[in-house]
Amino acid sequence: MAVKVIRARNTDPVVTMPAPVTKAAAYCRVSTDSEEQESSYEAQVTHYTNFIQAHDGWELAGIFADEGLSGTQAKTRPQFNALIAACESGSVNLVITKSISRFARHTLDALNYIRKLKALNIPIIFEKKSVNTLEASGELMVTILASIAHQESATISQNVRRA
Repeated sequence: MAVKVIRARNTDPVVTMPAPVTKAAAYCRVSTDSEEQESSYEAQVTHYTNFIQAHDGWELAGIFADEGLSGTQAKTRPQFNALIAACESGSVNLVITKSISRFARHTLDALNYIRKLKALNIPIIFEKKSVNTLEASGELMVTILASIAHQESATISQNVRRA
């Protein structure tokens, strides 16, 4: 007995949706205007520009960089605030930064901004420790690392006052 295959008719047109573009931005920061820090600042900007441009499907949405500013208070960092505003407006949907201490040295600030971006489904990638804030272990790691960065900042501040 022969089997006759009857193919289904496709009455709906096939619609191919393009993959959403990842609008990636980097946040860079150095805390002093020293010559040594200047080269670190330039290296961070160059690294993240190249890093983002090297990924297929990623679009460079900006390099937000505060130079010569402490990470202890978000309100005093204009480029950091511009990055958060760009995320809120939809201009950025992925943030990359070197480390927690570059992002924020105040634990509560770090967690508040991480949670704000997480609510917008925007991950922050902390490259040095390979932490993605949208992953399950991300917030725990960030809490630990932010606490360490906060303590380092306090220690540095005490040392400067004593000198």
